[in-house]
Amino acid sequence: MSERTTAGAAPAAVASPAELAELLDRHGYLADDGLATAGFLALRMGRPLFLEGEAGVGKTELAKTLATVLGAPLIRLQCYEGLDASQALYDWDFPRQLLHLRAAEAAGITDVARLEGELYDRRFLMARPLLRALETTPSVLLVDEIDRADDEFEAFLLEVLSDFTISVPELGTIHAERPPVVVVTSNRTREVHDALKRRCLYHWLEHPAFDREVAIIRRRLPQAAERLAGQVARAAQRLRGAGLLKPPGVAESLDWTEALVALGVRELDPDVAAVTLGAVLKYREDQQRVIAGGLGALFDGG
Repeated sequence: MSERTTAGAAPAAVASPAELAELLDRHGYLADDGLATAGFLALRMGRPLFLEGEAGVGKTELAKTLATVLGAPLIRLQCYEGLDASQALYDWDFPRQLLHLRAAEAAGITDVARLEGELYDRRFLMARPLLRALETTPSVLLVDEIDRADDEFEAFLLEVLSDFTISVPELGTIHAERPPVVVVTSNRTREVHDALKRRCLYHWLEHPAFDREVAIIRRRLPQAAERLAGQVARAAQRLRGAGLLKPPGVAESLDWTEALVALGVRELDPDVAAVTLGAVLKYREDQQRVIAGGLGALFDGG
Protein backbone atom coordinates (compact mmCIF):
# COMPACT_ATOMS: atom_id res chain seq x y z
CA MET A 1 0.00 0.00 0.00
CA SER A 2 1.22 3.47 -0.78
CA GLU A 3 2.33 5.70 2.09
CA ARG A 4 -0.13 8.46 2.90
CA THR A 5 0.19 11.53 5.02
CA THR A 6 -2.15 13.58 7.16
CA ALA A 7 -2.50 15.98 4.21
CA GLY A 8 -5.48 13.83 3.24
CA ALA A 9 -6.50 11.24 0.69
CA ALA A 10 -9.12 11.77 -1.99
CA PRO A 11 -12.08 9.41 -1.50
CA ALA A 12 -11.46 7.73 -4.85
CA ALA A 13 -7.81 7.17 -3.93
CA VAL A 14 -8.64 4.86 -1.03
CA ALA A 15 -8.08 1.50 -2.69
CA SER A 16 -9.72 -0.98 -0.34
CA PRO A 17 -11.51 -1.45 2.98
CA ALA A 18 -8.21 -2.58 4.50
CA GLU A 19 -6.53 0.63 3.38
CA LEU A 20 -9.35 2.73 4.83
CA ALA A 21 -9.09 0.81 8.11
CA GLU A 22 -5.37 1.50 8.20
CA LEU A 23 -5.87 5.21 7.48
CA LEU A 24 -8.47 5.44 10.23
CA ASP A 25 -6.18 3.53 12.60
CA ARG A 26 -3.42 6.08 12.03
CA HIS A 27 -5.75 8.69 13.45
CA GLY A 28 -6.82 6.63 16.45
CA TYR A 29 -10.04 5.03 15.15
CA LEU A 30 -10.16 1.24 15.09
CA ALA A 31 -12.75 0.04 12.58
CA ASP A 32 -13.66 -3.63 12.23
CA ASP A 33 -14.00 -5.25 8.80
CA GLY A 34 -17.72 -4.53 8.50
CA LEU A 35 -17.43 -0.83 9.26
CA ALA A 36 -14.32 -0.39 7.10
CA THR A 37 -16.12 -2.05 4.20
CA ALA A 38 -19.21 0.13 4.62
CA GLY A 39 -17.05 3.25 4.80
CA PHE A 40 -15.02 2.25 1.76
CA LEU A 41 -18.15 1.58 -0.29
CA ALA A 42 -19.63 4.92 0.73
CA LEU A 43 -16.50 6.67 -0.54
CA ARG A 44 -16.25 4.60 -3.71
CA MET A 45 -19.96 4.77 -4.62
CA GLY A 46 -20.50 8.37 -3.53
CA ARG A 47 -23.40 7.35 -1.31
CA PRO A 48 -24.23 8.65 2.18
CA LEU A 49 -23.28 6.29 5.00
CA PHE A 50 -26.09 5.75 7.48
CA LEU A 51 -24.76 4.65 10.86
CA GLU A 52 -27.17 3.42 13.48
CA GLY A 53 -26.44 2.16 16.98
CA GLU A 54 -26.45 2.97 20.65
CA ALA A 55 -25.11 6.33 21.77
CA GLY A 56 -21.37 6.34 22.34
CA VAL A 57 -20.37 3.51 20.00
CA GLY A 58 -18.33 5.78 17.71
CA LYS A 59 -20.69 6.97 14.96
CA THR A 60 -19.87 10.66 15.21
CA GLU A 61 -16.22 9.90 15.83
CA LEU A 62 -16.04 8.01 12.53
CA ALA A 63 -17.19 11.12 10.64
CA LYS A 64 -14.61 13.25 12.43
CA THR A 65 -11.84 10.78 11.68
CA LEU A 66 -12.91 10.42 8.05
CA ALA A 67 -12.61 14.19 7.69
CA THR A 68 -9.08 14.03 9.08
CA VAL A 69 -8.15 11.13 6.80
CA LEU A 70 -9.49 12.95 3.75
CA GLY A 71 -7.98 16.29 4.76
CA ALA A 72 -11.45 17.83 4.46
CA PRO A 73 -13.37 20.12 6.82
CA LEU A 74 -16.09 18.47 8.88
CA ILE A 75 -19.39 20.32 8.53
CA ARG A 76 -21.83 19.20 11.20
CA LEU A 77 -25.59 19.50 11.17
CA GLN A 78 -26.78 18.62 14.67
CA CYS A 79 -30.43 17.56 14.43
CA TYR A 80 -33.06 18.36 17.03
CA GLU A 81 -36.81 18.57 17.31
CA GLY A 82 -38.07 21.65 15.50
CA LEU A 83 -35.08 21.92 13.13
CA ASP A 84 -36.33 23.41 9.87
CA ALA A 85 -34.95 23.86 6.37
CA SER A 86 -33.86 27.49 6.86
CA GLN A 87 -31.70 26.51 9.83
CA ALA A 88 -30.07 23.76 7.81
CA LEU A 89 -29.81 25.44 4.40
CA TYR A 90 -29.39 29.21 4.42
CA ASP A 91 -30.81 32.44 5.71
CA TRP A 92 -30.66 36.06 4.59
CA ASP A 93 -28.65 38.44 6.74
CA PHE A 94 -31.42 40.94 7.47
CA PRO A 95 -29.34 43.30 9.67
CA ARG A 96 -26.73 43.66 6.92
CA GLN A 97 -29.45 44.14 4.30
CA LEU A 98 -30.96 46.92 6.42
CA LEU A 99 -27.58 48.59 6.80
CA HIS A 100 -27.15 48.39 3.04
CA LEU A 101 -30.50 50.12 2.52
CA ARG A 102 -29.60 52.88 4.97
CA ALA A 103 -26.23 53.38 3.30
CA ALA A 104 -27.92 53.59 -0.10
CA GLU A 105 -30.43 56.06 1.26
CA ALA A 106 -27.63 58.20 2.70
CA ALA A 107 -25.89 58.11 -0.69
CA GLY A 108 -29.06 59.30 -2.40
CA ILE A 109 -29.68 56.11 -4.36
CA THR A 110 -33.37 55.90 -5.22
CA ASP A 111 -33.38 53.20 -7.92
CA VAL A 112 -35.79 50.73 -6.28
CA ALA A 113 -35.19 47.89 -8.74
CA ARG A 114 -31.43 48.16 -8.27
CA LEU A 115 -31.77 48.21 -4.49
CA GLU A 116 -34.04 45.17 -4.47
CA GLY A 117 -31.59 43.29 -6.66
CA GLU A 118 -28.69 44.18 -4.40
CA LEU A 119 -30.53 43.04 -1.29
CA TYR A 120 -30.49 39.45 -2.52
CA ASP A 121 -26.89 39.43 -3.55
CA ARG A 122 -24.82 36.37 -2.57
CA ARG A 123 -22.90 38.46 -0.02
CA PHE A 124 -26.03 38.72 2.13
CA LEU A 125 -26.69 34.97 2.08
CA MET A 126 -25.67 33.13 5.24
CA ALA A 127 -24.87 29.53 4.40
CA ARG A 128 -26.03 26.97 6.96
CA PRO A 129 -24.44 23.50 7.20
CA LEU A 130 -26.07 21.87 4.14
CA LEU A 131 -25.28 24.76 1.79
CA ARG A 132 -21.76 25.10 3.22
CA ALA A 133 -21.16 21.41 2.60
CA LEU A 134 -22.30 21.71 -1.02
CA GLU A 135 -20.09 24.75 -1.58
CA THR A 136 -17.02 23.28 0.10
CA THR A 137 -14.89 20.85 -1.89
CA PRO A 138 -13.89 18.48 -0.47
CA SER A 139 -15.93 18.25 2.69
CA VAL A 140 -17.43 15.72 5.07
CA LEU A 141 -21.03 16.43 6.03
CA LEU A 142 -22.17 14.92 9.33
CA VAL A 143 -25.95 14.83 9.76
CA ASP A 144 -25.89 13.90 13.42
CA GLU A 145 -28.79 12.19 15.23
CA ILE A 146 -31.33 12.42 12.43
CA ASP A 147 -33.74 10.52 14.68
CA ARG A 148 -34.10 13.68 16.80
CA ALA A 149 -35.42 15.71 13.86
CA ASP A 150 -39.07 15.82 12.81
CA ASP A 151 -40.45 13.71 9.98
CA GLU A 152 -40.84 16.84 7.86
CA PHE A 153 -37.15 17.64 8.05
CA GLU A 154 -36.23 14.06 7.28
CA ALA A 155 -38.40 14.23 4.15
CA PHE A 156 -36.78 17.51 3.12
CA LEU A 157 -33.36 15.93 3.47
CA LEU A 158 -34.19 13.30 0.85
CA GLU A 159 -33.86 15.74 -2.05
CA VAL A 160 -30.62 17.23 -0.81
CA LEU A 161 -28.99 13.82 -0.34
CA SER A 162 -30.24 12.57 -3.72
CA ASP A 163 -29.33 15.47 -5.99
CA PHE A 164 -26.86 17.50 -3.93
CA THR A 165 -28.48 20.68 -5.16
CA ILE A 166 -30.17 23.51 -3.28
CA SER A 167 -32.59 25.97 -4.83
CA VAL A 168 -32.41 29.58 -3.64
CA PRO A 169 -35.34 31.36 -5.34
CA GLU A 170 -33.55 34.71 -5.53
CA LEU A 171 -30.29 33.23 -6.87
CA GLY A 172 -31.18 29.99 -8.65
CA THR A 173 -29.98 26.45 -8.12
CA ILE A 174 -26.68 25.79 -6.39
CA HIS A 175 -24.96 22.51 -7.35
CA ALA A 176 -22.19 20.81 -5.47
CA GLU A 177 -19.04 20.82 -7.59
CA ARG A 178 -18.27 17.50 -5.97
CA PRO A 179 -20.77 15.98 -3.53
CA PRO A 180 -19.56 15.93 0.06
CA VAL A 181 -18.85 12.67 1.85
CA VAL A 182 -21.99 12.28 3.96
CA VAL A 183 -22.35 10.44 7.26
CA VAL A 184 -25.84 10.25 8.79
CA THR A 185 -26.16 8.97 12.35
CA SER A 186 -29.10 7.75 14.40
CA ASN A 187 -29.35 6.52 18.00
CA ARG A 188 -32.61 4.83 17.02
CA THR A 189 -34.80 6.78 19.42
CA ARG A 190 -37.33 6.40 16.59
CA GLU A 191 -37.40 4.57 13.28
CA VAL A 192 -35.99 6.51 10.34
CA HIS A 193 -38.05 6.21 7.16
CA ASP A 194 -37.08 3.63 4.57
CA ALA A 195 -36.92 6.35 1.91
CA LEU A 196 -33.90 7.89 3.61
CA LYS A 197 -32.23 4.55 4.23
CA ARG A 198 -32.65 3.61 0.56
CA ARG A 199 -30.47 6.54 -0.41
CA CYS A 200 -27.70 5.44 1.94
CA LEU A 201 -25.43 2.54 2.69
CA TYR A 202 -26.45 1.21 6.11
CA HIS A 203 -24.31 -0.09 8.94
CA TRP A 204 -25.31 -1.01 12.47
CA LEU A 205 -22.55 -0.18 14.90
CA GLU A 206 -22.31 -2.57 17.86
CA HIS A 207 -20.52 -2.05 21.11
CA PRO A 208 -17.05 -3.53 20.58
CA ALA A 209 -16.08 -6.91 21.99
CA PHE A 210 -13.80 -6.89 25.02
CA ASP A 211 -10.49 -7.21 23.17
CA ARG A 212 -11.41 -4.49 20.69
CA GLU A 213 -12.53 -2.15 23.43
CA VAL A 214 -9.22 -2.65 25.25
CA ALA A 215 -7.42 -1.92 21.97
CA ILE A 216 -9.50 1.25 21.44
CA ILE A 217 -8.74 2.50 24.94
CA ARG A 218 -5.03 1.76 24.53
CA ARG A 219 -4.99 3.38 21.10
CA ARG A 220 -6.68 6.57 22.27
CA LEU A 221 -5.11 6.72 25.72
CA PRO A 222 -1.72 5.04 25.49
CA GLN A 223 -0.75 6.45 28.87
CA ALA A 224 -3.30 4.12 30.50
CA ALA A 225 -1.76 0.91 31.84
CA GLU A 226 -2.87 -2.20 29.97
CA ARG A 227 -4.34 -3.73 33.14
CA LEU A 228 -6.33 -0.55 33.80
CA ALA A 229 -7.65 -0.50 30.22
CA GLY A 230 -8.74 -4.12 30.60
CA GLN A 231 -10.48 -3.43 33.91
CA VAL A 232 -12.38 -0.46 32.48
CA ALA A 233 -13.40 -2.42 29.39
CA ARG A 234 -14.57 -5.39 31.45
CA ALA A 235 -16.51 -3.15 33.83
CA ALA A 236 -18.11 -1.30 30.91
CA GLN A 237 -19.15 -4.59 29.30
CA ARG A 238 -20.77 -5.72 32.53
CA LEU A 239 -22.53 -2.38 33.00
CA ARG A 240 -24.01 -2.75 29.50
CA GLY A 241 -25.63 -5.98 30.58
CA ALA A 242 -27.00 -4.60 33.83
CA GLY A 243 -30.24 -3.17 32.44
CA LEU A 244 -29.31 0.43 33.17
CA LEU A 245 -31.20 3.47 31.94
CA LYS A 246 -28.13 4.62 30.00
CA PRO A 247 -25.52 1.91 29.51
CA PRO A 248 -22.04 3.28 28.84
CA GLY A 249 -20.70 3.47 25.31
CA VAL A 250 -17.10 3.50 24.19
CA ALA A 251 -17.09 7.25 24.70
CA GLU A 252 -17.84 6.72 28.39
CA SER A 253 -15.16 4.02 28.68
CA LEU A 254 -12.67 6.53 27.30
CA ASP A 255 -13.95 9.24 29.65
CA TRP A 256 -13.61 6.91 32.63
CA THR A 257 -10.12 5.85 31.65
CA GLU A 258 -9.06 9.45 31.08
CA ALA A 259 -10.40 10.39 34.52
CA LEU A 260 -8.52 7.52 36.14
CA VAL A 261 -5.31 8.46 34.35
CA ALA A 262 -5.76 12.07 35.48
CA LEU A 263 -5.94 10.80 39.05
CA GLY A 264 -2.79 8.74 38.60
CA VAL A 265 -4.70 5.46 39.01
CA ARG A 266 -3.02 2.37 37.58
CA GLU A 267 -5.49 -0.21 38.84
CA LEU A 268 -9.23 0.02 39.30
CA ASP A 269 -10.82 -1.17 42.54
CA PRO A 270 -14.26 -0.65 44.13
CA ASP A 271 -13.13 2.36 46.17
CA VAL A 272 -11.73 4.17 43.13
CA ALA A 273 -14.76 3.16 41.06
CA ALA A 274 -17.10 4.63 43.69
CA VAL A 275 -15.58 8.11 43.46
CA THR A 276 -15.20 8.11 39.67
CA LEU A 277 -18.51 6.51 38.69
CA GLY A 278 -19.80 9.84 37.38
CA ALA A 279 -17.37 9.58 34.47
CA VAL A 280 -19.13 6.49 33.15
CA LEU A 281 -22.71 6.59 34.48
CA LYS A 282 -24.68 9.80 34.03
CA TYR A 283 -27.93 8.86 35.75
CA ARG A 284 -28.33 8.87 39.54
CA GLU A 285 -30.59 5.82 39.36
CA ASP A 286 -27.94 3.87 37.44
CA GLN A 287 -25.25 4.78 39.94
CA GLN A 288 -27.45 3.77 42.86
CA ARG A 289 -28.30 0.47 41.20
CA VAL A 290 -24.67 -0.40 40.51
CA ILE A 291 -23.53 0.60 44.00
CA ALA A 292 -26.35 -1.43 45.56
CA GLY A 293 -25.25 -4.48 43.56
CA GLY A 294 -21.68 -4.10 44.82
CA LEU A 295 -18.94 -2.43 42.82
CA GLY A 296 -16.73 -5.46 43.32
CA ALA A 297 -19.02 -7.37 40.94
CA LEU A 298 -17.70 -5.21 38.10
CA PHE A 299 -14.23 -6.66 38.50
CA ASP A 300 -14.81 -10.23 39.72
CA GLY A 301 -12.83 -12.62 37.55
CA GLY A 302 -11.22 -9.75 35.66
